[in-house]
Amino acid sequence: MPKLIAGFLLSLSLSFQMPAAQAQGSAPLTQPLTIIVGYPPGGDSDRVARIIGDKLKDELGVPVIVENKLGAGGRISAQVAKKATATDNVLLIGNPAIMVIAPLVMNDIGYDPGKDFKIVSMVSNYRFAVAVSTESNVKRMADLVYQLGYYPAKYNIGVPATGSLPHFFVMMMEEKIGAPVQVIGYKGSAPLINDLAGGHLNVAMDTFNSLLPMHQAGKVKIIAVSGETPEASLPDVPTFKQSNLALTGAGWNAFFAPASMPQDKVTLLSNAITRVMKDATVQQTIQGMMLDPVVADLTQSQEILASFKKQWEPVIRQSGFRAEP
Repeated sequence: MPKLIAGFLLSLSLSFQMPAAQAQGSAPLTQPLTIIVGYPPGGDSDRVARIIGDKLKDELGVPVIVENKLGAGGRISAQVAKKATATDNVLLIGNPAIMVIAPLVMNDIGYDPGKDFKIVSMVSNYRFAVAVSTESNVKRMADLVYQLGYYPAKYNIGVPATGSLPHFFVMMMEEKIGAPVQVIGYKGSAPLINDLAGGHLNVAMDTFNSLLPMHQAGKVKIIAVSGETPEASLPDVPTFKQSNLALTGAGWNAFFAPASMPQDKVTLLSNAITRVMKDATVQQTIQGMMLDPVVADLTQSQEILASFKKQWEPVIRQSGFRAEP
């Protein structure tokens, strides 16, 4: 009997030492987990992957490796990740550009997001903002709506790239306003915002975190944001809805698994990531990037993705926009 009690106590002790994923009864990973990122080190996607990966190694009890597979606007990373086998431990950090927009505007991207991948966990989102030059007579969203309605030829709206989420968000705004909007596509946020600050462009639509530094420096003026509520860092700047324009929108970063991954492993990884996203330090670090941390289990992540597609896919299709792979 003492040996039985001792054995029980030993097994109980060991269970408390196991990684959380194993202790909850799921089959643990025994090999390193690789997170594939389609963008350069230091970018938002890369930083989010590394922040979460650093905590995830403790949750899973295995090393977590972040690999940057660059090229084709992030699509190379998806092409690489889809080739993983059922025994591989591979995740892709994806965003709307490679998982939603690309298959709708290109003929052959080398993968099918719906067939080749399963969503695992939403981890962050980002919103959009519209900004004007500090010299502009436009001081609020109502002024811009008036100008676009009566003097459309005078106001061009710049976006960081044609075929980007900010571009399609301008199209949503155009529909709400009921007037045509002239869109100018730039090659990135930096030249876009520089032109706006220099007075060479009337209006810019970009992600909030891209526009915020120049707003804080007093070189551009953000007049509306796309969330349901104002941004915590700019509480006096209204949302589009508060500006009487029924419009909201956000992009996201999420982890996807190749379709070959067994569902029990998908669930294991989703649960582990969800626990990581509840960590206060992780949330604060992501908030410091002017992104919103998202805590969503597997079902919730599937629902968020479905809702996003329902809002954005019709706009992208109706635009008729096409791009070369």
